[in-house]
Amino acid sequence: MVQVDVFWSYAIGAGFGTAAAHAAVAEPVRPLLSDRRFTTTVLFLACLFAPSGLWLVWQFTGWETMHAAAAPADLPAWLVAAFAVTNVTQGIVGYAVTRHLWRSGHRYLSWLQMPLGYFGMFFVLAYGWDGTGYRRFFAPTTAAWRAGSFDPLAFLTSPVALTLYGMGAILIPTMLWLQAGWWAGDGLGRARVVGLLLVATFSLGLGTAAVAAVVLRTLGVLPGLLACAVLLVAAFHPRGLAGLLARTFPLAIRRPVPASAAP
Repeated sequence: MVQVDVFWSYAIGAGFGTAAAHAAVAEPVRPLLSDRRFTTTVLFLACLFAPSGLWLVWQFTGWETMHAAAAPADLPAWLVAAFAVTNVTQGIVGYAVTRHLWRSGHRYLSWLQMPLGYFGMFFVLAYGWDGTGYRRFFAPTTAAWRAGSFDPLAFLTSPVALTLYGMGAILIPTMLWLQAGWWAGDGLGRARVVGLLLVATFSLGLGTAAVAAVVLRTLGVLPGLLACAVLLVAAFHPRGLAGLLARTFPLAIRRPVPASAAP
């Protein structure tokens, strides 16, 4: 979805960036543009992630825009172009931010960028901008949305869902395989890392976002925002769930090799 992909792209780039920073600790320090893992990340974003978003905008305009538009003709060309670009640039920002934080010694903050990005993504899906995000998500067509239809089971077999399954079968395993490979080592296997990444994504990302959305809808805007602030601090504090999950990753690093020491 257009409104979601800004956060999703950032989360993807952040996941790649922290994993890459860990994998590069014993390597000479190189500029960002000389970082081969950064190149891999940009290729993933540009060749897989961004095209999937454009496909959905063209084929399922209503659903992809959370029913803010009904057909491709409703979207100005500059908006579609900006959407395509930000699906790459936000990932680049995520990678660069996590890389900088890791190299500055803020390893927990570096790791935290990925689940924070997924929290933003899932919150928009669950709440949207008016509390109806989840209803917009489960309405596969603009007609279904305008009719007030809410049938999650029917959505699972809709053309939108079938397309998402196909895209996910390519995007998700590729992303997890790459990121897990950069984390793996020192007794931590790739399969275990995949499991940890999924747990972090769905507990801190989806779980926290779902609770926040329910709190906002139940308490109203001002009390809900205060309650959500407490929730986020509790969830993402180093002594909270995020800190517990972060300790399962190898965040301790060795001193990087100076650039002058490179052969």
